Amino acid sequence: MIYVAATFRIRPGTIEAFVAAAYIAIDTARREPGCLLYDLHASVTDPDRLVCLEQWDSRETFDRHLAAPHIATFSEAIKPYVLSTRVEIIHPDHVDTI
Repeated sequence: MIYVAATFRIRPGTIEAFVAAAYIAIDTARREPGCLLYDLHASVTDPDRLVCLEQWDSRETFDRHLAAPHIATFSEAIKPYVLSTRVEIIHPDHVDTI
């Protein structure tokens, strides 16, 4: 099992547009094989920081998720709103960053 924390720094005032674009991706991801948890959270101290927390049964199912068409669509849709992204993949014995 792995956990994924994707942190997005967004342009000020774009949270509503970002969340609207994310809704379909989140709904679709939750139905993917191997997805155990997939949710988007807003920082209570920084209105321009969002974190997507995910739990997958394996790195392989997460990699298939990344290759899914809805993720490419989501990535393209959020481009106008995102200043930076950091994705951490948390394994039982180490952390990868992509």
